[in-house]
Amino acid sequence: MAPSHASSRKRQVAPAKPALERRRVMTREAGIARIITLTTDFGLRDPWVGVIKGVILGIAPEVRLVDISHDIAPHDVFEAALALEAAVPFFPAGAVHLAVVDPGVGSSRRAMIVAAAGQWFVGPDNGVFTPFLDDAGSWRAVELSATWCRAAEVSQTFHGRDVFAPAAAHVARAAALERFGPELRDPVRLRWPVALRRGGALHGEVVHLDRFGNLITSIRATDLSGDDVVDVSGRELRIVRTYSDLPPGATGGLIGSGGRLEISAREQSAARSLGIGRGATVTTRRHRET
Repeated sequence: MAPSHASSRKRQVAPAKPALERRRVMTREAGIARIITLTTDFGLRDPWVGVIKGVILGIAPEVRLVDISHDIAPHDVFEAALALEAAVPFFPAGAVHLAVVDPGVGSSRRAMIVAAAGQWFVGPDNGVFTPFLDDAGSWRAVELSATWCRAAEVSQTFHGRDVFAPAAAHVARAAALERFGPELRDPVRLRWPVALRRGGALHGEVVHLDRFGNLITSIRATDLSGDDVVDVSGRELRIVRTYSDLPPGATGGLIGSGGRLEISAREQSAARSLGIGRGATVTTRRHRET
């Protein structure tokens, strides 16, 4: 039985944040083995990730396949978008990013291909590529509607295998974007939380819980402007440089490797310690001397 995403959670649509700061020249020189990354919510218990890889290699045996994550929470398009935002800047120009977190599979939702930030993105038009769709329009997108680049028979529950994987393989083999379908000017964008400064405080929210229980927020390092205290769940926590600056079990804020403020408990789960999760309010400010 192929993976079926029967339910969908709608998110408020808002303008995307700016695309990747590091622009790259789009190059796909002949003879260079292409990279295709995979991001799904399939997990690894079932054979579906392997099936997708088999389809890609059947079309483009020269490509290199890289797994970003197959542990995205089921149907969680926002989590997949965050994973891509964190990973994509570290891939070379011309990489193809295949994302299949697709609760609307088999419905009227569109399929799409995006060229942005020197890279390529293939997947459902459900907001999963929001971080790369800046308001400046420095991206191009087409609706993936052509039939030449899909399986002869398309399952209504597994577009990852029959639509997206073949298309990603052909993109990696340098097929022109125009061959896949008409221009798409209104891609779906998720509400993308950002930090807002009001008065002397910076207001944000928790956007992700990682495997260690760290609470990743919408506040970026560049937003802090000297703030050294974070208020969360009724507690005042100091912002430190790294995990080891905290005593064992203590909780604090720090800038993680992705450039976002995170709330961490040393060698413990901050989410469990504080009893909060995604959507919780986070505020930073400068410490008030008493």
